[in-house]
Amino acid sequence: MYYDSIPIDTLVGKTLKSVVVDKENKFGDEIKFTTTEGKWYMMRHEQDCCEDASIDDIAGDLDDLVGSPILDARMETNSDKPQPKEYDESWTWTFYILATIKGTVTLRWYVSSNGYYSEEVTFREAEDDTLHARR
Repeated sequence: MYYDSIPIDTLVGKTLKSVVVDKENKFGDEIKFTTTEGKWYMMRHEQDCCEDASIDDIAGDLDDLVGSPILDARMETNSDKPQPKEYDESWTWTFYILATIKGTVTLRWYVSSNGYYSEEVTFREAEDDTLHARR
């Protein structure tokens, strides 16, 4: 079972209390967002079989997203160029651009596969702060 992704612009108007990047998670890289109203959101690739997913880069200061309302939240993708690894058959770059009055942060994800599996990054609301609950 895969979780349905919700639009990243769900965060517009919300104020974040924290943003935590977890690259040591047994389920793969993920980013956890907590709002001042007590909601939790997570971003990660729901791993299936023959994919490789990672947070490739974070441009900007994550602290700029905390303490001020989110003014812009959008996603862009590119599966054309550049091909970072010669042996990847299929790949998708996914960019999440988040902005407050303090600054803009771009979260760049890279997911590659053999072409038969999803290369989507999932953004979803969690029921509570147990963000690692899965399947």
